Amino acid sequence: MDGYPTTMLEFEEWFSSEADCRAYLYEIRWPDGFVCPQCSHGKGWESNRELYVCASCGHQVSLTSGTVFHRTRKPLMLWFRAMWHVTNQKHGVSALGLQRALGLGSYRTAWTWLHKLRHAMVRPGRDRLHGVVEVDETYIGGARSGKRGRGAEGKTLVMIAVEDKGTGIGRIRLQQIEDASGQSLTDAIKATIEPGSNIRTDGWRGYNSLKQHGYSHEIAGRGDCIVGENLLPLAHRIASLLKRWLTGTHQGAVQPSHLDYYLDEYTFRFNRRTSRSRGKLFYRLVQQALMVDPVEGKEIRGGKKSMT
Repeated sequence: MDGYPTTMLEFEEWFSSEADCRAYLYEIRWPDGFVCPQCSHGKGWESNRELYVCASCGHQVSLTSGTVFHRTRKPLMLWFRAMWHVTNQKHGVSALGLQRALGLGSYRTAWTWLHKLRHAMVRPGRDRLHGVVEVDETYIGGARSGKRGRGAEGKTLVMIAVEDKGTGIGRIRLQQIEDASGQSLTDAIKATIEPGSNIRTDGWRGYNSLKQHGYSHEIAGRGDCIVGENLLPLAHRIASLLKRWLTGTHQGAVQPSHLDYYLDEYTFRFNRRTSRSRGKLFYRLVQQALMVDPVEGKEIRGGKKSMT
């Protein structure tokens, strides 16, 4: 199913009841009909408790189990409005903004929902970057500067990878890393960039082993009088836009332990910046919300630890 509303009026018409929302989720989760998540059998029936029962193994599953909506006590209509609001705000929305838009009684609920939706913004098994890729690091947050490679107290280090399409920026990846050591940088690059790609960096020694891992390595500006932001202009452009977004939409109030969620959201938005329809972004978010594993609120509040 590839249909999606394109205006607020259409959204209200499409999803005016819980049954409408359930039907939409069903068509996206099981476009060819029910498939048992336990044994992959393709036949089953719906019980009177809104559970689907596998005709082969008898496994019972709800439409939302194993998804972002797992065990939710809130109406699906409210979740749909949250996803529509999040994807229709060009620069995103803060937890306070979502709380006000949905009329939620709890800021904590809005904050948790936003992080669950950010979790869904990373498609399982997504392709890695390829071709010519600029890579650099930038520090996020903190008031004091620090020395590269030795850490910066109060700051969080983020690796930025940007596809260079010759005529402009392609896709990006943002990865929080422990430090700028060769091990941390190499692990992050292997997770985000296809081997065989041509990686362009500055002369930092942490990138010296890339050729050993199947990458071509180009050191920008070597032999030229190029310094500062002109050395890696695409990566520096993304760093500037990211920091502006964190400050503008979220007032810079992002804890290091939760930064990965915000990086995921920014990547989702940036890589779909040319989409002509906000409705399509809504559809993609719903689709991916059904694909990712559920994440509990207490796990989110504990912080996302994915640093390499």
